[in-house]
Amino acid sequence: MSSNNGRMRVGLALGGGVARGLAHIGVLSVLEKAGVPIDCVAGTSMGAIIGAAYCAGLSVDDLRDIAARTGWWHVSRPVFSVGGFVTFKHLERWFEDNIGQFDLRDLAIPFAAVASDLNTGERVVLSEGRACTAIRASCSVPGFVPPVESEGRILVDGGITDNIPADVARLLGADYVIGVDIFVPALRPRLGPFSQGIAAIETLVRHAGKGSNECDCLIVPRMEGRSYFKFSEYANFIKLGEEAAREQLPAILESLKRVERADNRPDGPVPAAPAEYQMIYTAN
Repeated sequence: MSSNNGRMRVGLALGGGVARGLAHIGVLSVLEKAGVPIDCVAGTSMGAIIGAAYCAGLSVDDLRDIAARTGWWHVSRPVFSVGGFVTFKHLERWFEDNIGQFDLRDLAIPFAAVASDLNTGERVVLSEGRACTAIRASCSVPGFVPPVESEGRILVDGGITDNIPADVARLLGADYVIGVDIFVPALRPRLGPFSQGIAAIETLVRHAGKGSNECDCLIVPRMEGRSYFKFSEYANFIKLGEEAAREQLPAILESLKRVERADNRPDGPVPAAPAEYQMIYTAN
């Protein structure tokens, strides 16, 4: 579907990766400066946090400022329960204090967060309901963070089922999807035999949902071996995002100029989703 002025609608599919996800801020900065329109965003885990904040109207400078003053203690607390070791209940409060209290349907730019149903293994697309609850569900790594219960489902991190939700961006109305992959695996010899196991898990998460294959353009910041947990390295993560986006920018601009609106594609609301996508739930 094309917008009213005939241009292609551009969507972002922002992948998960904990602190590495701050690279999304750098990507947004480069796209904005180049005049690339962002018409919708789908995000997983940290991609959901950055995506929701941007769609709520926060500027890139606002996001940089929040990144500079946010650490683990602002969004989490240790907890010992059958559900995990760290609670993200503080994440909801932090989100509302820094970004705002709103329903996902009320965002200035269409947005959806991706979570996973721990019981069924299904992907769950959250496009309405409390934004902070949807974000917490999308970020709740099973085994470490207690899940979020919503409408009878046990919701956990979306990276399990769809780490780069390109098709969700298309469901939101995108013609051209730019994906951002920050879950780049690497061997860490200093960890001995655990190195191979960690790299294997990284590879599995990276390819969950095969969203990278469905992007029109995939931006991949050089994250090999970088920490997932050091929010103090926010400036470097943002810089890596900027560098990777600049590398792909000529191809993005050329594609958007080359592709013209098809005469037989009328304007109007987004069509009903195919049956396989009828999994959109409310985050209560």
